[in-house]
Amino acid sequence: MLGALGYESVDALVGAAVPASIHVDGFRAAADSVLPPAATEREALAELRVIARKNTVNRSMIGLGYYDTITPAVIKRNVLENPSWYTAYTPYQPEISQGRLEALINFQTMITDLTGLATANASMLDEGTAVVEGMMLARRASKLDSNAFIVDSDSLPQTLALLENRAAAVGIELVVVDLAELDSAEIELPDAFGIFVQYPARSGHVWDPSAVIAAAQSKGALAIVAADLLALTLIASPGELGADVAVGTSQRFGVPKGFGGPHAGYMAVRAGLERQLPGRLVGVSQDAAGHAA
Repeated sequence: MLGALGYESVDALVGAAVPASIHVDGFRAAADSVLPPAATEREALAELRVIARKNTVNRSMIGLGYYDTITPAVIKRNVLENPSWYTAYTPYQPEISQGRLEALINFQTMITDLTGLATANASMLDEGTAVVEGMMLARRASKLDSNAFIVDSDSLPQTLALLENRAAAVGIELVVVDLAELDSAEIELPDAFGIFVQYPARSGHVWDPSAVIAAAQSKGALAIVAADLLALTLIASPGELGADVAVGTSQRFGVPKGFGGPHAGYMAVRAGLERQLPGRLVGVSQDAAGHAA
């Protein structure tokens, strides 16, 4: 190649092809003129501490689906800092998978207990994508010809953005409604294959959407509720409200915010929708002696 291009060496070719302003030698010279001398690790840490003290740490009251949590040290060390848990690839060798499988089925059991629904999967990517998957599940399972999907206007902004993006791609019409303001005595909803409720709402409003859910279901729609798992320890579960699908995030249970992720989402469905459930499902079986396995 050098012969064909007329250069004697690779350095000569690079010198001709790469602008002089970003040559390594030129860059080093420019960097040395503005950067301080190299520091030891101890010196660098001391300097960073001085800079960090200038920060003002305020309490965030915004939330929008991401909240500060208290993470026990044992969880932090044995889960969040354990290389065995860094990735979510499905483990295939059963003899080394029992710990992870047991953790996942415990997760599924916790989700079904809190949501009051029959079956939960082994997790979703996050709350926003779980809501989108809930919308697509409703479209698959609904027997209606409608192409409309009703969305609570008091939903998280990132969830609304994802719904709009996916709906546009697959030809679904989103109908945004302030569901909490509907008259519970005379609820009028447009024909739709599904309805989505944020519970509690983005504004923090805790209300009873059971009448809205019942009205939508009476017209053949499936109800998807995005529920805060920690709040479900105190308020009525999606199952008690009559929801067909419950989704949300598990970040509330001691997972650091991590600048927005990663946080596992969850999805649970009522009996009869198990085969529509996306993702993986860890089940309990029996061995030859009849013991749970």
